[in-house]
Amino acid sequence: MALVPCQVLRVAILLSYCSILCNYKAIEMPSHKTYGGSWKFLTFIDLVIQAVFFGICVLTDLSSLLTRGNGNQEQERQLKKLISLRDWMLAVLAFPVGVFVVAVFWIIYAYDREMIYPKLLDNFIPGWLNHGMHTTVLPFILIEMRTSHHAYPSRNSGLAAICTFSVGYILWVCWVHHVTGMWVYPFLEHIGPGARIIFFGSTTILMNFLYLLGEVLNSYIWDTQRKPPSWQGMEINFVYTGPSS
Repeated sequence: MALVPCQVLRVAILLSYCSILCNYKAIEMPSHKTYGGSWKFLTFIDLVIQAVFFGICVLTDLSSLLTRGNGNQEQERQLKKLISLRDWMLAVLAFPVGVFVVAVFWIIYAYDREMIYPKLLDNFIPGWLNHGMHTTVLPFILIEMRTSHHAYPSRNSGLAAICTFSVGYILWVCWVHHVTGMWVYPFLEHIGPGARIIFFGSTTILMNFLYLLGEVLNSYIWDTQRKPPSWQGMEINFVYTGPSS
């Protein structure tokens, strides 16, 4: 039996994301007042994705509790649709985008933080909030994947969806640059057009890889749990042969 029910964990994670979003939006930073506001940053978009996803998880848990044992087929159909939406959102958005944000942020940060998170931001964003945006996303989504099985969509439709999201965000970043003359992320100012195309293409490929990673990880976790240990089901016969002479 789990020490903490997964339903309680989901509520706690949802509340933490709500707190992070509220604290982030309360910060008065110059970038929040420019074109696109917070919505031009993938970190903020990811926080919204994670909050909406865990909100759907909590709603699914409540719906499952309310419809349990009542025999209402219509409510059961609606619950199945809600579960399908929850599973789709984890597969296509919550896992790949969340892991992408954590991995890419800390890799670039370790190389040169000024390229992704200038030291000036420390005057606005406290350390705990930075980790709430760029670190805890990963363990939270892994906890959800570990505690509940999620049915992935067909591979073609899933990859098409994550590609659409990736290309859409890249076009949005380019549009913000077209309007303001400034790139959303400082390191894009220091590379040429060819390098930007390579970078944008690489990020799209990485998003697709992370989608496949989530699919494999989900299958590994739950297929392993469903397989009985090798000794189960084996018939063991003990034959008494008498005392040895």
